[in-house]
Amino acid sequence: MPKIAEVEYTPNPNARKFILREPLTWGVARSFESAAAAEAAGDRLASALFEAGPVTNVYYVDHWITVTQDGTAAWDELLRALAVPIREAAAADAQSSETVATAVAARADMDATTLERLDRINALLDEQIRPYLQNDGGNLEVIDLTETELTVHYQGACGSCPSSTAGTLSAIENVVRTIEPELTVVAV
Repeated sequence: MPKIAEVEYTPNPNARKFILREPLTWGVARSFESAAAAEAAGDRLASALFEAGPVTNVYYVDHWITVTQDGTAAWDELLRALAVPIREAAAADAQSSETVATAVAARADMDATTLERLDRINALLDEQIRPYLQNDGGNLEVIDLTETELTVHYQGACGSCPSSTAGTLSAIENVVRTIEPELTVVAV
């Protein structure tokens, strides 16, 4: 049962980031944009967070959770409601290794050249982009990589933040182009 150490503001006024004393996962991010998606994945924590109020997005990894609402709820009340399922959630040690296996399986269909390119791009994103997004309660997942296009998906607070579709996307593209000059970055 993770204890909440702190709740932080994010650049997105409709999102808050919960910092936990113990991890919920070991490096595997979980992101849900609807209650139906959380239910379909069988994620009890995300489902409970969606039930707590007008929640539009749940993103969590390791020691933190970002919850985004639709802007209609008073944060003081919503934070109290969200704290209950967070405190009741199973810590990472209690979770199945099945989640890790699912994340690894997604890469199985890529050819060796694409995997090598993807690894280089992810290493660059890990170094220069993701720490800043994570600090603000969000993250970035690479969805697809073709010869000319990198498709990414913002998670957590970044998913509905106004700056993610303009300035942040441009910064990501500039960083990625240092190793692949012809690559275009598209957010979905």
